[in-house]
This record gives sequence, C-alpha cells and structure tokens, in this order.
Amino acid sequence: MHDTREPRPHTGRRRNEAARRAILDAALGLLADADGAPVTVETIARAAGVGRQTLYRWWPSKGAVLLDALLDRAAQDVPAPDTGNLRDDLRALVTATFEAAQRPPSGPALRTLVREAARDPRLAELLRTFTESRRAAVRAVLERGRERGELPAGQDVDLLVDQFYGLFWYRFLLGHAPLDRPAALRLTDALLGQALAERP
Repeated sequence: MHDTREPRPHTGRRRNEAARRAILDAALGLLADADGAPVTVETIARAAGVGRQTLYRWWPSKGAVLLDALLDRAAQDVPAPDTGNLRDDLRALVTATFEAAQRPPSGPALRTLVREAARDPRLAELLRTFTESRRAAVRAVLERGRERGELPAGQDVDLLVDQFYGLFWYRFLLGHAPLDRPAALRLTDALLGQALAERP
C-alpha cells in the first residue's frame, strides 16, 4: 500500500541553529557580566540551556566559543559597508564601531576581555585575533577606496587603520572623550584629509 502522508519537515537544522545562537548569546552575556568571575564551558552551557557535549560539538574550547561570539556580534553590530564611496563606507564603519562600543553586551564584554587578557595568555591571544579581524574589516574598506583611486596608490593603509583604532581604544578604555557620531565623522574626515594631503 502506497503511503500518501506528507513527509515530516526536517527541523534538525533549525534546532541546531537555535542552540548555536543560544550558546553565542550566552557566552557574550556571561563575558559582559563576568565582573571577575570565570567564564567556563559549564557556565556557558548552563546559561544556554544545553549540555556541554552540544557546545563541544561546534567549538574545541571556551576561547573558541568566546571568539566566535565576539565576531558574530561584531558582524551584526558593524556590517561591512560597500557603497562604492570611500567616505560613506568609512563613516558608516567608524560610526557603527563607536555606537556598538556603547551598548551591552558588546561594550561590557570588550572591557572584560581587555581586563582579563592582562592576566590570561589564552584570552590575550583571543583579543589579538578579534582585533585583527576588526582591523581587516577597516583595511578592506580602505583598500577598495585605494583601488578606485579615492586614496593615493602608495597610501599606507595600515597606518590609517592604526590611527582609527588608536583613537577608538584610547577613548574606549580611558573614557576621557566620547565615542559618538560627531567624533566618528571628525575622525573619518581627519583620516581622509590626511591621506589626500599626501597625494603627490
């Protein structure tokens, strides 16, 4: 006899994605709220409502989970702009970076990571990997602008990236001046003004 019932929809992928999202959100939330308490595989799994084995299915270590959580949030908070115009792209990226640093859980999580990285070599490596990924996003915007002729061909793109993140981390960690939209626009104009002034 032929079975005419509709096949049941496969929900495994949706369930897996929901579990993965819960783990990333839990990891970032715990890092933001850590206040000196250790973030462990156990605390992440418990906060996400999953077993440790579920977490280890996707990540080999606590550091890998935290890095993925930070990168995932950065991709959500600071999407990579590509409008075809360097000034617009850089303004959007700098503004989004500054704004994300003011909001939980991103801001508190980054502060915890910087503080704990001074004591934990594994977290220091995680911080280096995370910051390099963010530098690469800014570098890509600048290099596209250079390819379009909006920056001089010989422009030191890495120096511009350093200047951007130098201001960001200085203000983020010391809090002596705001990381707001006006500051983002002034920084963008200063970086591009300096670069264009060097045009031969």
